[in-house]
Parts: sequence; structure tokens; C-alpha cells
Amino acid sequence: MKLVSYKSTGEQAHLGAIKDDRIVNLHRASAGELPDDMLEFLKAGEVAMQTARDLLGTADDGIPADSVKLLSPVTNPSKIIAIGLNYMDHIREADIGVPELATMFCKYPSAIIGTDADIHWSRGLTQQVDYEAELAVVIGKAAKDVSEANAYDYIAGYMNCNDVSARDLQFRPGDQWLRGKCLDSFCPLGPCLVTSDEIDDPHNLSIKCMLNGQLMQDSNTREMIYRIPYLIEYLSEAFTLLPGDVIATGTPHGVGAFRDPPIWLGQGDVVSVEVEGLGSLTNRCVIRD
Repeated sequence: MKLVSYKSTGEQAHLGAIKDDRIVNLHRASAGELPDDMLEFLKAGEVAMQTARDLLGTADDGIPADSVKLLSPVTNPSKIIAIGLNYMDHIREADIGVPELATMFCKYPSAIIGTDADIHWSRGLTQQVDYEAELAVVIGKAAKDVSEANAYDYIAGYMNCNDVSARDLQFRPGDQWLRGKCLDSFCPLGPCLVTSDEIDDPHNLSIKCMLNGQLMQDSNTREMIYRIPYLIEYLSEAFTLLPGDVIATGTPHGVGAFRDPPIWLGQGDVVSVEVEGLGSLTNRCVIRD
């Protein structure tokens, strides 16, 4: 299934599933049995997932997908954990060695936006904003001390992610990754959450980033160093992963910071992330004075 969070003008957010370019409201289609919020839906577990699949198979109505505003599929996760330096081709372009341990940082939920929303920042705060196409994993049930062998059982699905980064903040002395990665609007997600049963192998997907229609990143998730089952085991050993939590699994080569000369996002630029099977996540850049 392709699950979405959406709203019409003046309405609250709703949970839906895409069928033939239309969105089926799962709460209404189930006569209230299913919640009208993605996070609550994920917390309801596999029973809710199967109910949604059954409803989608028989649904013959819905609203045009282009008539609503798509939000981030998950708008309010408890945490977003991002993995840095996790693609071999990115390691090569950065001219550094493979990290001995997975490099981790967090992005705050306040950074989340959906497709077609503006990435925005102040010119006085940062002038070196970069794109990073990533595959995001969405946790489907509480995970603590999960083994690699069982890790896939805890995945609800996958999304596109753009780990937007203010490099001039990120690379300042001290631990500035947090500040450089967490500005409002610096975590576009979407346009949909594709459930895990739709993706045969998350480590064999093309991953691309386009800037104003020009291909900037073009790789495959097979370049991942620390793979998803390992990351779930590694993270869940330290803290509990909750339904709706997002793991951004790293970016491949082609980011703006390591080009010669560097390429930074600017006013009016349009950046799109496309991981195979997950649709297109597109956002416009707006710089405030």
C-alpha cells in the first residue's frame, strides 16, 4: 500500500491510501474502525494494516490525489535518527575512511515538511544549504534489543527523505551537526509511506536527486555500508524505537558540498528525491532576508 497523510483547505489532517490516482480515506471507509492519523494507525499494528488492505481492495470511491495537500506521511514521530557517511560512493567523494561505527545524529520533528512544501531558511543564518537524497525507514512496532535476523518484522515501510543540511553550520567547530541538520523545514519526507510488503529488497533500489531538473545524485542503495537490519539492531540495543519513528539511512555521492566548485541551494531552486518505488518528493527553496 501507499499510505498518505493529507488535508484539504481548512480541514484537519487525514489518513489515506492511494488507489488509481485517488485517495481513499481509511477512517471513513472503515466506518471509524481505523484511526484517522498515521501514527495511531501504525500503533494499531498488523491488524489495522490488513484491514486497510482489505478495504483498499474493494474501495470504488475516493478523492483525486491532486485535489488535496499531501503532508509528510508521518507528521509527528517521537524521533528521527539519521545515519551519516553510510554510502561507499559518498565516502569516496568525501575522501575519508569508512567509519568504525555507524555515524548517527538526530533531526527534530519540527524540521519535517511534506512534498510540495517550501524548504526555507534565513540568509543571515546560513548560505551553504545542501541536498541529500535518502531512503527513510519507518518503524511499525516498538523495537527494543531486536536482532538483525528479526529486524524486518519491525518495519512498517519506506519513504523518500531529503536530509537538507546547512554545511556552514554543520562543519563549525564543536558538535554542530545537530544545528546544521535541524533547521525548520530541513526534513522533507514523502510523498507516501510505501508498506514493506511492496519493497522486495530495500538494498537494491535506485536513488536519485534532481536539482532544477538536472541529475545530481544517481546511485543505488546497495552502496549502503551499515544496512537496515544492522541499524535496527544497533539502535534498538541503546533505546526503544517506537511506531512511526524514522531512520534516515544516509546519502550517496553527488552532494553539493563535495563538488568543484560547491553547489548550494538557492532562491527558487526545486529539488526532488526519488528512491525507486517510492514516488517523487519535490520541494522549492525559499530564502528569507
